[in-house]
Amino acid sequence: MDGMSSPALQQFIEQEKQRAVMNEMVSKLTDACWDKCITSAPGSKFSSSESSCLTNCAQRYMDMSLIIMKRFQSMN
Repeated sequence: MDGMSSPALQQFIEQEKQRAVMNEMVSKLTDACWDKCITSAPGSKFSSSESSCLTNCAQRYMDMSLIIMKRFQSMN
């Protein structure tokens, strides 16, 4: 096994799982906030209202994700 011990392999797998979860969350956040905030084809930069909407949307998404994670942890 390439010299990786079992605990090291398990740690690597856990890190990769966490990375996959984070990538999925960013993808969902991007999709949801883009659909909500960007109403026309973007130019070279976002309008101030689009930028504000994206910031608020992302913050709410992260807040809700944190609340949900805490709820699941308390159920265990």
